[in-house]
Amino acid sequence: MKLPGLSRIKKVGFVLIIINLSLTFLLTGQSAITHPLGELSPDSDEVISYKGSRNYKFTERSDLRVYQNGKYVGLQSKIVSAFIIPGWTDKGLVYEGDFFVDQDTNRNKTQVALGIHEAIPSSFLINDDGNLTMLVDNGYPSFRSFPAYSAHKLKKGDVWEAKAIRAVDPLSKGIITKMPIYVQYIYTGDDVYNGEPVYLISAQWATRYNMGGTTMYVDWGGDKELSYAQGSHKATVIVSKQTGAAFVIRDNVDETFVYTDGNKYQFKGTISLFTEYPPAIDRSKLIAALKHMELLDDDEAENLLQRPIYEQLKKKLEENQTNKTAPITVDNTEAGIRLTIQNLQFKADSAQLLPGEEKRLDQIAEILKLAEGAQFMIEGHTADTGYEAGELMLSKERAYSIADALSKRGISKERFICKGSGSKKPIASNDTAEGKALNRRVEITILD
Repeated sequence: MKLPGLSRIKKVGFVLIIINLSLTFLLTGQSAITHPLGELSPDSDEVISYKGSRNYKFTERSDLRVYQNGKYVGLQSKIVSAFIIPGWTDKGLVYEGDFFVDQDTNRNKTQVALGIHEAIPSSFLINDDGNLTMLVDNGYPSFRSFPAYSAHKLKKGDVWEAKAIRAVDPLSKGIITKMPIYVQYIYTGDDVYNGEPVYLISAQWATRYNMGGTTMYVDWGGDKELSYAQGSHKATVIVSKQTGAAFVIRDNVDETFVYTDGNKYQFKGTISLFTEYPPAIDRSKLIAALKHMELLDDDEAENLLQRPIYEQLKKKLEENQTNKTAPITVDNTEAGIRLTIQNLQFKADSAQLLPGEEKRLDQIAEILKLAEGAQFMIEGHTADTGYEAGELMLSKERAYSIADALSKRGISKERFICKGSGSKKPIASNDTAEGKALNRRVEITILD
């Protein structure tokens, strides 16, 4: 995989673009964000084979003490989370996630809120041979090709090294800088985590960005005001013996970033990464409610009891879909049961709902309350008016509007993930008023 702007600069003046960052998914180059999707064969030098996946939640939590020019300025707590969902596109099986960043700075028990950032899209493609290609790269996940495993069978105490990439934005400026890191791993033993046998691995590496010497690294697409960075990392990694997934990574950090204005920021603390799988949803309760509302017949109810396989999803995308005009339609997707609210009535060019939508929202809320512990993806769509940027913003605002309306019906806002797709995913022609009405919709997926 080629990362634009990331280069290695020799002192003699040669510039080498790093292009060999594709993940071959041997027991080397395995990414913390992607490896939960694979299966590790018993023989440690076998290739990881991708045979489909299940959705999972990825969380990165940072708790760091911040010092500016040697003076303590506060505790920075940041949580980055994403729900990763597979789906078929014309490019093949693509994994998508919308990352959400929640960050606060605390000092002397006084909280200074820095706000919740908008969703940050990310998607990547994994081919049959295991190679990973980023399709949408906005800086997340921040650790890539980490952890990586030796291609040889291991015994306790064995040591190996591998290269990875780390994407950073220390001052939350919205400018991502990518830094190559060289990690030394040690297999330290075995244990049991949540009832599952695991490997225990320690990892350590140094932060060295634009530090000079015979070779230095600069991300020309990164923060141009970042002069250099240095520091140390020591991490503990808990890896599933069954799947090769890193359940938990705990990284102890001590690093310093120096900027062109002379300011020096030191960060000390921990960064923790978690892989979690969503709770099993009792679909029978949902289906009973949908049938009671006359939104499903018996055949459709039977279909929802089954999770679709990828070939069925692929075939569905290749076929011309029949336009649906029911007020609420129900579909089975790999991400979960999807409820589509057709032709929602909003004030023109606004996210303000018009009177008359209360009944449909009441029905949706009643259904969602049955999915205990689940998260809900709300995706807004618009008709094509020829103004892509405006359509994207409006669809996102309408998704948030629906989430707000449902939260007022007793569902916690924290369970909603909102995104807007504008007019990029039409289900009907935009050449007619009827088709545009069908394209103006909001989809709510019960993630499982």
